[in-house]
Amino acid sequence: MLDNPKNDPDLDRDLRAVWHPCTQMKDHASIPPLLIERGEGIYLIDRDGKRYMDVISSWWVNLFGHNHPRLNAALKDQADRMAHVMFAGVTHSPAIDLACSLVDLTPSHLTRVFFSDNGSTSVEVALKMSLQYWQQTGQVERVRFIHLSGGYHGETLGALSVCGIDLFREKFEKVLMENIEVTGPDCFRCPYNLRPESCGAECFEPMEKTLAENAKTVAGVVIEPLVQGAAGMKMYPPVYLKKLEDACASTGAHTIYDEVAVAFGRTGALFVCGEHGLSPTFLCLSKGITSGYLPLAATLTSEEIFQAFYGEPSSMKLFIHSHSYTANPLACACANETITMLRENNFLETLQPKIKYLGEVGNRLRELEWCGEFRQTGMIAAMELVRDKKSREPFPPELRVGYRIYLEGLKRGVFMRPLGNVIYFIPPLIIMEKEIETMIDAADESIRAVLKK
Repeated sequence: MLDNPKNDPDLDRDLRAVWHPCTQMKDHASIPPLLIERGEGIYLIDRDGKRYMDVISSWWVNLFGHNHPRLNAALKDQADRMAHVMFAGVTHSPAIDLACSLVDLTPSHLTRVFFSDNGSTSVEVALKMSLQYWQQTGQVERVRFIHLSGGYHGETLGALSVCGIDLFREKFEKVLMENIEVTGPDCFRCPYNLRPESCGAECFEPMEKTLAENAKTVAGVVIEPLVQGAAGMKMYPPVYLKKLEDACASTGAHTIYDEVAVAFGRTGALFVCGEHGLSPTFLCLSKGITSGYLPLAATLTSEEIFQAFYGEPSSMKLFIHSHSYTANPLACACANETITMLRENNFLETLQPKIKYLGEVGNRLRELEWCGEFRQTGMIAAMELVRDKKSREPFPPELRVGYRIYLEGLKRGVFMRPLGNVIYFIPPLIIMEKEIETMIDAADESIRAVLKK
């Protein structure tokens, strides 16, 4: 039975009925989940009134803090008008406004927006569009995708087939599409002994070779630009993406940018592709698009892709993919307000001092004897813990170092959820410098409390 010293009946009912994601439920038999009652800015508040700084934005979705009055108002205003309507044969202003904004703000060749409901499905949509495009343009042999080791694009079966992390895919391997994994960039353990700020992405060689060898059968390459999130916030320089774009252009393969985690200001810009002058065939968006209010996703693509599906009804070229909640008006209303807030009052420019300060304060973690690397891209930062600094030997998984640090963080009022041995920070963009310092100090104390024992 659940160790429930407060005798809260809701926690007992949780253990009897709820199955939490990415969780070994046996943990909750001794350590109950946080029972959160409300949110306020960057804080989560439990039933007893204890506040926890949400330094991972509740799985990377929250941009402007919890319970934001403007987002609340946008949601309530739309709820007074209409909560939902199907999106086949029907349209509505919130979706039209959002689609037009996304087209205006992304690279100019991205002219069409297909809505879905989460990051996994935004990638599924891109994979299916790519495959069907090649079927309908006469290159039927293009049926495989290239993905990176360490890559993560969601947990539906199609998305898992382009996942480079065994933890997520190994139990489903026998039923996944046959795709091609290549060694991706690993700047912390660079096999070329180079530095990301000065290298020429020499690590692109495996991708270049694989594309050349499979030029006639590859439909596209799917990639997380600049930051591989689930792999432990592994970061790499934009020159890799430029090389990828050139190589795909020479072979005709599509590029699928999974910006689900990194768009909407996380790297300091609205979109990675726009910031670095890149032109992906497909751009997948979700998470921060509604600032964590409601599920929503979008897959953007070009007029060339769209036209391959355009024709007489008898041609059956249409894209048959649907969700009951496609372009939900409530979600679109929150997304429209989110984009307005990101664009007004030079908001993205105001992030620059915070980005700098996060790096300065985060540097304190480098002094810890277990810090293998402290890395940062915009408002995303991470510290990779190692057992031995010189050899970069990781802590074995059975020690559960990250989980123990998470528990220590809760004692200090900070909600962290490490990725294995990687302690990462992806706070709401409204976090203040004083709060950044508190966040880093709490992580420092939590790490010391676990590893000095």
